[in-house]
Amino acid sequence: MSTVSSSSPLHWPRTLFARLALILVVGLALAQTFSFFLTMRERDESMTNMMVGYVEREVASSVALLDHLPPEERAQWLPRLARRSYEFILGPGDQTGAKPDAELSERFANSIGAGIANRYPMTVNAVPGPRERFQVHLKLSDGSPLTIDMRPVAGMPMSGWLPLVLTLQLIVLGACCWLAVRLATGPLKRLAKAADTLGPDLKAERLPESGPEEVARAAKAFNAMQDRVSMYMAQRMQILAAITHDLQTPITRMRLRVDVMDDESTGAKLQQDLKEMESLVKEGVTYARTLHGTNEAPRRIDADALIETMVDDYLDAGQSVRLSGNIGGALMAPPQALKRVIGNLVDNAIKYAGEAEIEVSTRDDGRAVISVLDRGPGIPEESLDAVFEPFVRLEDSRNRQTGGTGLGLAIARQLTLAMDASLTLHHREGGGLEARLALKKTA
Repeated sequence: MSTVSSSSPLHWPRTLFARLALILVVGLALAQTFSFFLTMRERDESMTNMMVGYVEREVASSVALLDHLPPEERAQWLPRLARRSYEFILGPGDQTGAKPDAELSERFANSIGAGIANRYPMTVNAVPGPRERFQVHLKLSDGSPLTIDMRPVAGMPMSGWLPLVLTLQLIVLGACCWLAVRLATGPLKRLAKAADTLGPDLKAERLPESGPEEVARAAKAFNAMQDRVSMYMAQRMQILAAITHDLQTPITRMRLRVDVMDDESTGAKLQQDLKEMESLVKEGVTYARTLHGTNEAPRRIDADALIETMVDDYLDAGQSVRLSGNIGGALMAPPQALKRVIGNLVDNAIKYAGEAEIEVSTRDDGRAVISVLDRGPGIPEESLDAVFEPFVRLEDSRNRQTGGTGLGLAIARQLTLAMDASLTLHHREGGGLEARLALKKTA
C-alpha cells in the first residue's frame, strides 16, 4: 500500500536505483547533520568547562598581581591582563543590576568566586544589554575598588573551512552511495533487459554467471529457464509437425475416396470439409511457428517496391486492391514475414468487404505506417483486441461462412511482435475497419 497519495506534492521515484540512492543519501545527510550538532555541542561543552577553569586561575592570578602592585602602576597593567572574555576596571563599575540568572554567567561567577572569594569578598550583578554580561566587584587590600567586567563565551567560534569540509564529505558520501546502488541494481537492470529482449525466438543474450553469489545464482537460474523454455517450444513444434505430417495422409486418402463417390452433392460437402480441415492444420502449425519467432533475419528492404509488387499480384488475380502514398525510405525487417503480415490483412479486407485499400505514410516520429482499409461490417469496439487471439470469431460480423481458420490476425500479430513493430485495429468513419501496422525506418 503506497504511503504517498496521487494528489500529494511528494513523488516517490519509480526506479529502484533512484529510491535506494535517495534513501541512502538522505539518511547519510541526516545522520551527518545529527552527528555534527552533537559534536559541536560536546565541543562547546568541553571548551566551556576548560574556559571556566582557565578563567578561575587567570582571574585569581591577575587580582593577586594587581593587589601587590603600587596603586600608580596598576592602570598600565590592565591592558596586559585583559582577555577576550573579560577585562579589569579600577573602579566600582556598574552595580545597579540584579544577580545573574543566566546559566553560563552563573558558572563563570561561581568559578571566579571559588578562586578569589576567600581572600577578597565580592559581589556579582548582571549588566543589562544585548549580550550576556556581568560584573564582579571587590576591594583590594588597600581598599581600592576593582571590577571584573565579564562577557562569558560558550565554546569557540567555528572555523571557516569546516562547512566546506563537511560539504565535500557529503559529496563524497553521495558519490559512494550512487556507486554502491549502481553496483547493486546493475544486475537487476541486466536481468530486466534480458527478459525484455527474450522474444518469441528465445534468442536473447545469455546473462554472465559471474559477480556476487546472489547475482550469479539469479543469472544461472534465468539462463536455465531460457534453456528449458526453448526446449519446451522445440518439443511442441516437433509434436505439431508430426501431427501435421500424420494428418496429411488420411486427409489425402479421404479426398481420393470422396472423388469416387456417386453422390456428388454429399461429395462436394465432404470435399469442402476436408479442405477446411487441411487449411486449419496448416494454419495451426504456422501460428505455432510464429509463437517461436521467425528464422528469417531482418534486412534492409524497399518497402514501397514490396507493397507495389503485392498489389500487382492481387490485381493480376482479379482482386480489387488500391495503393496510395509511399514510405520514401528503407525498412529493416524480414521481407517474407512483412509480406505475410500485409497479405493476411489484405486477405481479411477482401474476404469481408470484397476490396481493400492500402495507405502508406511516414509519421512525424520517423515510423513507417502501412494501413489496410476496408468498408466491411467492422468489429465491435470491445472486440478490437480479442480478434488477435487464435480461433476467435465474431458471430455478428465475421463468421465461418466467410471461410478462414480464425488464425490470420493471430499470425499477423505474432510476426509483428517478432519484427518489433505494432499492429492495431481502428474503426473508420463511415464504417469499415483500418488495420494499422507501424514499423521503424532505417537511419
